[in-house]
Amino acid sequence: MKNWKRIAAFAAVVLLLIIFCLPMVFAFGTDGGSQSAFRASLAAAIMVPVMAYIFLLGYKFFGKKKPESEKTGDSRGGKERMIENIIFDVGKVLVEFDWQGYLRSYGFPEEKYEKIADAVFRSKVWDERDRGLYDEEEYLRQFIAQAPEYADDIREVMRRSPETIRHYDYAETWVKYLKSQGYHLYILSNYSRYMLDHTMKTEMPFLKYMDGAVFSCEVNEMKPEPAIYRKLLKTYGLDPEKSVFLDDRPENCKGAEAVGIHAIQFRNFKQAAKELEKLQVV
Repeated sequence: MKNWKRIAAFAAVVLLLIIFCLPMVFAFGTDGGSQSAFRASLAAAIMVPVMAYIFLLGYKFFGKKKPESEKTGDSRGGKERMIENIIFDVGKVLVEFDWQGYLRSYGFPEEKYEKIADAVFRSKVWDERDRGLYDEEEYLRQFIAQAPEYADDIREVMRRSPETIRHYDYAETWVKYLKSQGYHLYILSNYSRYMLDHTMKTEMPFLKYMDGAVFSCEVNEMKPEPAIYRKLLKTYGLDPEKSVFLDDRPENCKGAEAVGIHAIQFRNFKQAAKELEKLQVV
């Protein structure tokens, strides 16, 4: 293709030179035919460059546009990207989970605060609740069993527990930007059914930019177990080598790496953005 362009350009230059020289050839003729040829060749020498210039301007403004994918350099039209899929955890990555501040807001005495914290937020039941095997009442019963003297307080703490969740100011803007750059975005999060039902609409505005999501309560699997990562990959047909996962917990990052996904332990927005840049995500 490049050789043909060079040949065509060379031929165009030769043709223009001939057109420019023709008026000089006919200028010294004395008969009527020579004068007519002179005028015609002079007109051609003037009009051909003008028309060529107009043609080039028209092609520039109305010609075929360069595909957006070539401009961003993704694998759909330009240079192949190292990373095509960005997978987000939710808690402490896109939303704040501040159970300590929430529990302190009740003004419990220190001993009571510690016992309720141990019975609820620091218990194994809290994490296992994300698996979604039982209804909320059963998990509530298990929480109360660990501190039955505070049954009424635990019920109230659990009822209002979605108040522990607030989306980060940067979350929606960040996700929207990455989407505009042509990346495919996904959620992979340990999340309980009760919390999901009460925070999805109010605290997850970024979900509208996602190409897919896997929540633990919906598939009864949890990070860092390999099955939930494979579930995401299989459901959406993702290549693990072209995917990167962001999670605040190191064990969840290791779980992703175990199935071939690149992983970044999230500490804060600026740190994560810099880590993504190392994988050529900009």
